[in-house]
Amino acid sequence: MAAVLITGAASGIGLAVACRILADGGQAVLLDARPVDPEALPPGSETRVALIEGSVADPVSCEHAVRAGIESFGGLSGVSHNAGIQRYGTAADTDLELWNEVLSVNLTGAFNVAKAALPHVLDARGAFVFMGSVQSLASQRNVAAYTASKHGLLGLVRSMAMDFAERGIRVNMVAPGAVQTPMLDWAVSLADAPNQVRDVLNAMHPLGRIARAEEVAAVVSFLLSDDASFITGETVRVDGGLLSQIAGTPKDPK
Repeated sequence: MAAVLITGAASGIGLAVACRILADGGQAVLLDARPVDPEALPPGSETRVALIEGSVADPVSCEHAVRAGIESFGGLSGVSHNAGIQRYGTAADTDLELWNEVLSVNLTGAFNVAKAALPHVLDARGAFVFMGSVQSLASQRNVAAYTASKHGLLGLVRSMAMDFAERGIRVNMVAPGAVQTPMLDWAVSLADAPNQVRDVLNAMHPLGRIARAEEVAAVVSFLLSDDASFITGETVRVDGGLLSQIAGTPKDPK
């Protein structure tokens, strides 16, 4: 059985996807710029996982991860790309170094992974799932580079879906709202009143809370599976209704 290549697998959504794939009996190549803790993975999955340390911004690291999938498991059936970083700033005050940092991981990194994995996923007639954001479809303030990268990722997904549909592979995006992850913890910690920020985040989602990483991973697992065999070029929002509501709507309109 071929493996799934999972990026950003050391924490957050990427780790949750890895745990879901392995818990379901699958095989996985886990790529992250930080070491993946084997203790965080499901018991008994040691022989079904390959751990690769490297950045998606580095094409060589992506190629190394793909080779690990071929050598360890005989092929790649899919890719779950989750690696990403968040930085803040407007188009006026974002310097070129920060812009390039965000784009190199969030957008060029996705391209690097796709470029390295495509020949093997095509052989398997498999699937790609890229981790976007509600900010692939809208934007908050002060995140020019991040929103640009996530909008660009949506374009890459649609382009790949059209370019390779006739060859039997599917390419989709998952667009979460706020999710309980280390990256969110870092972002909230920058605020003067972190607890108030968490309350706001919960309240802005109509379901009244932010998502768990496992809830997003379940959607990724579905899109990688044969159960999603007629879905491609799609963006699946996992946002608790965030983008469905009209901004400013009272909770209990009279």
